[in-house]
Amino acid sequence: MVNKQDFQRLNTYTWELPQGYDGRMNAPARIYGSEKILEAAFGDSSIEQLLNVAMLPGIVKYAMAMPDMHQGYGFPIGGVAAFDEATGVISPGGVGYDINCGVRMLASQIPLEALEPHLEALTMRIYQTCPSGVGGAGAVSLSEKDLDRVLERGSEWTLQQGYATREDLARTEDGGQIPQARADAVPDRAKQRGRPQLGSLGSGNHFLELDVVDEIYDPEMARVFGLQEGNIVVQIHCGSRGLGHEVCDQYLRRLQNVPRQYGIEIPDRQLVAAPVDSKEGQAYLAAMAAAANYAFANRQVLAHFVRLAFERVLAGKVPDWRLHQVYDVAHNIAKLETHTVAGKSRRLMVHRKGATRAFGPGAAVLPEVYRETGQPVLVPGSMGTASYVLVGTAMGMEETFGSSCHGAGRTMSRKQATRTVRGETVKSELKQQGVFVQAGSLRGLAEEAPLAYKDVSLVVDSVAGAGIARKVARVRPVAVIKG
Repeated sequence: MVNKQDFQRLNTYTWELPQGYDGRMNAPARIYGSEKILEAAFGDSSIEQLLNVAMLPGIVKYAMAMPDMHQGYGFPIGGVAAFDEATGVISPGGVGYDINCGVRMLASQIPLEALEPHLEALTMRIYQTCPSGVGGAGAVSLSEKDLDRVLERGSEWTLQQGYATREDLARTEDGGQIPQARADAVPDRAKQRGRPQLGSLGSGNHFLELDVVDEIYDPEMARVFGLQEGNIVVQIHCGSRGLGHEVCDQYLRRLQNVPRQYGIEIPDRQLVAAPVDSKEGQAYLAAMAAAANYAFANRQVLAHFVRLAFERVLAGKVPDWRLHQVYDVAHNIAKLETHTVAGKSRRLMVHRKGATRAFGPGAAVLPEVYRETGQPVLVPGSMGTASYVLVGTAMGMEETFGSSCHGAGRTMSRKQATRTVRGETVKSELKQQGVFVQAGSLRGLAEEAPLAYKDVSLVVDSVAGAGIARKVARVRPVAVIKG
């Protein structure tokens, strides 16, 4: 059993479990966070899961966990690990069930004071035009051929259909299209689940929020991102819906015997994996990338209908109702990326499980508008609490393969939350705080109550303290839509 004393304190916000702790480890394990966050991590199995990740073959530098870490399937949520393209592995447990669950932020020139008279009407209009809830149908009807195009083209398909602008695609991670995607790698059952759901929010921790920018930490960076104190922004948090869940589930089954075939030692069956360059590994990569493209397209379609709602409710009532995209980031994904390790350029399969890409200044893959500054990093809080906009740093590129936290991180299971608080109470408390809530399920509100999560400010302070991202702005909710 790992203890706090087994970790070496590298600095205020970085802790390392040496590779020599266990002879099976192929790299050290690192946790980014304050001492309080490290101590809290011993409350579940996330540290043991991180140790298991460090035992996988081909891992480069170290296994990492961000300060929002908590127990997941295979990898801890908040886990980051990179594997050599030639000698490493790809693991569905390092991506998760909700492939490319992510966040998109849209910004406006609308002051909160100008929106307040129309807030409830706008929230209801968005709720009506952006479907949510378990198993809910989406806003767009797809033929089988169109679904295959979505899976392979992602946001490019939405552009062709009039749901996006070129600027939207430029301000989406990877342009909203991962090239390794193949529709024929996606199981039929996953396609059946995903075909009716494009343009839907889903349930669980997914949400659509209207927020106000309430604090600016870096005025120049905020200007580049288009953020102004007192103005309204929109956050859309969702993923690949039932399609991504089915892809993960079926490939976990398909890969069960693969480690034995290739002589791979797996410390936990939840970490079932295949060599990156094997036919099995490439099949999962193609399916996972397709699900990620679906998620990019899903958030793009939702953004389109949010814009329509703003136009219908606010046109003629506020001077400028238009929304521009700040950025769109993926949370649960594995991607081939080029990074500098020990002075050499290497191709790596980087897994981010409940973690956000946070590329710093000079990254060639970033759009021109962010290439000199580093990319926006969107960190949503729990329902009713603040969220943050950060920016990637050069230190983050060196330390974490350009990775950061993705949110607050749970401290309580959904079942525990519903035993602790009632949905009616959560809704009432949020109303008292000035947050209008529209939800399809009171139970869902209880499951996602703020008390079930860490304090996102402490998580963000750890990331900023470690130097792997820098604070730009804070936003707070004025309206929340949930399934």
